Amino acid sequence: MTRTYDVVVVGAGVVGCAIARELARYPRLRVALVEAQDDVGQGSSKANTAILHTGFDAVPGSLEARLVREGARLLAAYAVESGIPVEPVGALLVAWDEEQLAALPHLAEKAGANDYHATRLLGPAALYEREPHLGPGALGALHVPGESIICPWTTTLAYATQAVRHGVDLHLDARVEDVSRQDGIHVLTTGAGTLRARWLVNAAGLHADTLDARLGHGDFTVTPRRGQLIVFDKFARTLVNHILLPVPTALGKGVLVAPTVHGNVLLGPTAEDLDDKRATGSTADGLAALRAKGRRILPELLDEEVTAVYAGLRAATEHDDYRIRAHPGQAYVTVGGIRSTGLTASLAIAAHVTGLLTEAGLDPGPAREPAPVRMPNLGEAFPRPYQRPDLIAADPQYGTLVCHCERVSRGEIRDALASTIPPRTLDGLRRRTRARAGRCQGFYCGAAVRQLFEEARP
Repeated sequence: MTRTYDVVVVGAGVVGCAIARELARYPRLRVALVEAQDDVGQGSSKANTAILHTGFDAVPGSLEARLVREGARLLAAYAVESGIPVEPVGALLVAWDEEQLAALPHLAEKAGANDYHATRLLGPAALYEREPHLGPGALGALHVPGESIICPWTTTLAYATQAVRHGVDLHLDARVEDVSRQDGIHVLTTGAGTLRARWLVNAAGLHADTLDARLGHGDFTVTPRRGQLIVFDKFARTLVNHILLPVPTALGKGVLVAPTVHGNVLLGPTAEDLDDKRATGSTADGLAALRAKGRRILPELLDEEVTAVYAGLRAATEHDDYRIRAHPGQAYVTVGGIRSTGLTASLAIAAHVTGLLTEAGLDPGPAREPAPVRMPNLGEAFPRPYQRPDLIAADPQYGTLVCHCERVSRGEIRDALASTIPPRTLDGLRRRTRARAGRCQGFYCGAAVRQLFEEARP
């Protein structure tokens, strides 16, 4: 069936979902969110370092710097409202040689140029007092107290849930195979049928350059940059108090050690420029390189059990800044080159894109404030359902554990399967509940989780 929308957003990653949510504030608009895969947040948004950045080290004066700064403030407030777990653990940029140590004051100046003035230089004694398990030989650090850790799965899902509840049509398994413009209307041929759009927003992530080229533009080329990461067991969590960052390079922020809101510890990512936009596999060489760097940063971490490894692809381009551009004559906005800061900047990007659309001629009509959503808590720093006697008394299923590694109850799985955007796969269920994400990786609970999943399928 051919449907005509006022706006179609291509790509249901964290940025595309944020844009759809922002457009849903305007009841007059008919909006669609189109995704090639079977769930929201299936690309770069599900496989990153899950950091809520301050933007202290962005290029001063860039669009990215402004949107990260604004987005961090917006997302921090949204997380409180929506129940997205955030922990303000702070970051330490650790200098391991004289050259890196000399760079720290310049990074502090750069932070000031980005309107972040809370950084502080630390000597070795103060550094090791904060991080007693740090490897030997560190010469100092720059403390960035505003850096936080966040749940990327819940953030993307919250945006999409709010968008759908306010009238956005979500089309999954709808890869855009062709796009043309006929009589002033964009015609998108997708795996789920034909969609027509008066205005088009390209938030296709790794494939944004492909869609841009189909519309006659060549502003940027996406080179997938693979980041492999190692997830250590929860017993490692006491080894680290902050996000431990290296002094950044042109390829990115480098290999870090960071706690997660789920109670684990991350080591990574690598930064490998590839040709294949589907190369999300881990490699022996990549993991060995991470372990070597991790041994210097936090030696005891390498004695802990590994829960999982994964790899994500960042949408790197030949430019140092986001590639967000309106093409008014085509009723089209490109949102490209959104790299690791896209999670933090997502709400600000959404507001910026909506502003570009209205400046280009879209009349959205009056706005309304969307009804808040309250997402299930996946964070260890906040009470989980199995820890809440009041919740269990009202519904005993919240006290019946199915996944014992991650303490996921039958009630949480039931709720996820009956939610506004239910999972279509067991991996989708894992991102909504943490079931099968623990140290046994589903060996113990897999059959029970699958049974609940199959029973809920139509």
